[in-house]
Amino acid sequence: MAAAKMGRCLCESLRVFYSLFFPGLTVCGTLCVCLIIVLWGIRLLLSRKKKSTSTSKNGKNEMVIACFHPYCSAGGGGERVLWCALRGKPEAVYVVYTRDVNFRGQQILEGAFRRFNIRLTLPVQFVFLRKCYPVEDSLYPHFTLLGQSLGCTFLGWEALAQCAPDYTGGCRVESHVRYPTISTDMLSAVKNQNVGFNDAGFITRNPKLIYYYLFAFIYGLVGSCSDVVMINSSWTLNHILSLWKAGSRTNVVYPPCDMQTFLDVPLHEKKMTPGHLLVSVGQFSFEKNHPLQIRAFAKLPNKKVAESCPPKLVLFAGCRNKEDELRVNQLGRKKEKHKINIPFDELKDYSSEATIGLHAMQSERLGVGIGECMAAGTVILAHNSGGPKLDIAVAREGDVTGFLAESEEGCAHILSMSAEKRLQIRKNACASVSRFFDQEFEVTFLSSVEKLFK
Repeated sequence: MAAAKMGRCLCESLRVFYSLFFPGLTVCGTLCVCLIIVLWGIRLLLSRKKKSTSTSKNGKNEMVIACFHPYCSAGGGGERVLWCALRGKPEAVYVVYTRDVNFRGQQILEGAFRRFNIRLTLPVQFVFLRKCYPVEDSLYPHFTLLGQSLGCTFLGWEALAQCAPDYTGGCRVESHVRYPTISTDMLSAVKNQNVGFNDAGFITRNPKLIYYYLFAFIYGLVGSCSDVVMINSSWTLNHILSLWKAGSRTNVVYPPCDMQTFLDVPLHEKKMTPGHLLVSVGQFSFEKNHPLQIRAFAKLPNKKVAESCPPKLVLFAGCRNKEDELRVNQLGRKKEKHKINIPFDELKDYSSEATIGLHAMQSERLGVGIGECMAAGTVILAHNSGGPKLDIAVAREGDVTGFLAESEEGCAHILSMSAEKRLQIRKNACASVSRFFDQEFEVTFLSSVEKLFK
C-alpha cells in the first residue's frame, strides 16, 4: 500500500509540475510519456527487488507490507495511528520507511511504548531514509506545495530503491488521510488575500491563486483514483469529499486513543494537587500555536498576586526537527514549563491532575491529545474550528463536554466555575470519548483495509 502511494505521489508531482510550467503540454502525449516512464521504472524496480525483500519464515514466503512515515518517532497522534495499525495485524513482514537516522529500530519501538503504551507483537523492520532535505518546507519559501511534492518524488524513490514491498505495481490503493495536502479552507484564505496563511504576501495575487486551484484540481483528480479512502475526522471528511468526489469509497475512521487507561484513573470531585494546573498536549510545530496558549494563560486574573499555589501551565510535546527545537527554546524564554517526549505514565499523571486542557491549533483535523485530556477528567478549551468543534467538544445529549474559543479569553471562565460544575462537565467528557477507543479503531481500520486483499 505504501509503495502504491509512492507511485501516486510520483504521478501527482509530475502532473503538478507540467500543469504549472508547461500548461500547453498538459493534455498532450509528453505528460503521458513521463507517467509511463515512472510506472515502468517502478515495475522494473519491483522485478529486481522482489526476491531480496520478500523474506521467508519456516520456508514460506511472506507478504511485505510497508508504511511510509518519515517522522515515526515524533510522538504525535499520527504516530499513534501508525503503531496501532501495525499492532495485531496478519502475519507478514512489516517495513517502516523513516528519516529517524539518529535512532535504532529498537529505540523507536521503545519510544512508542513509553509515549503510547503500545507494544508490538510482530517484528518491524526500519528502512532509514537519508535524502530527506527535498521535503523540508524551509527549503521552499515560495511554492511550498509544489516543492514538497517534487521532493516526495525523490524521497519515495529512495525508499523503493531500498525495499520494494508487495503490490507495488498494478495495486489497489488505500488512502488514509489525516490532513489534506490542500484544503478548501486554504483556497478561501488565499482568495481572501490572507497573507499570513501560507506563503509570503505575493503568493495571494491572481497568478498564485490559479496555482492553488490547479494544485487542488490535480490533488482531487489523483485522490479520486483511490479504491478505499479513510478519513480521521469530520473536518477532513468535508474537505476530501469536496476535492476528491469519492463519497461512496470514503469512511470516517477515528484515530485510536488509549482512553481506557485514562478512564481507569479515579475521577475525584476535587483535584488532589492544590491550585490549578493547565496542560497542553501536542507537537511543538508551528500550527499548534503554543504562543497563543501562553498568552491566554498570561491573561488569567490575579495570576501574579501572592497565592499559596498560583496556576501553572505545562506544555507536553514531541520535536520532529530543528525548527521544532528552536520553537521550544523560544517558548522556554517565556518561563513556562515544557516537557519533551515524556513517559506515558507521567503524561497520564499530569493530565489527571489538570483543571484545564488547552489546544490552540486552528483547523485541527481532530486532536488526539484533547481526547486524552477529556478521558483523564480535564475540562478542555480548544480552538473553535476543525475537529474539536465538529467531533470532540460536542454536546452529549445536550450536556456540555468542553469549551471552544477563538481568542485568548476563556481560561478565566473555566476557573471561575464552581468545583461541582466542573465535575459535571468532566463526567460528561469522560462519557463521550468511547468512539475513540483503540478497539473501535482496529475494527473499522481492518474492515476497510481487508477489501484491498480480497
